[in-house]
Amino acid sequence: MFKKTLITILVTIFCFLVSAIAPNPVEALTQIKITDIGYKECPEGVGEGSVTSGGSANPATCYLITGKTNNTSGKILYDADVFGRVYDANNEPALQNRTRLGALPEVAPGVNEFELRISVPSNQPTPLKLKQFKATGFSNHVYPAF
Repeated sequence: MFKKTLITILVTIFCFLVSAIAPNPVEALTQIKITDIGYKECPEGVGEGSVTSGGSANPATCYLITGKTNNTSGKILYDADVFGRVYDANNEPALQNRTRLGALPEVAPGVNEFELRISVPSNQPTPLKLKQFKATGFSNHVYPAF
């Protein structure tokens, strides 16, 4: 009897310890509406450099995409991925094969402003056209799998 009780207590303690150190499960994705999309060139000294394509470096222009998020969930959302399409003045994709443009660490409930930095090859003619923007976030932090 004592042995059975001891095993039950040890199993209970083990389960408690595992649940205490295990990360919270990530809840379902929450959609975040994005409005008032625009862009501007990066301030002096931010994002200078080049983009690499096919093994060769090309001059790049840094832009800040601006807009507003509308989080209607009523709670803070974390690790929100921002998706959208960026076209040049000739309706050619400015960012080949790339629709995920960045992430927002936190999105508070309600309407909030945001900025994301992108680099576009300098030979892409402007004005840029920004289309199909949306975001998705989580009610808990997303941790990398080990």
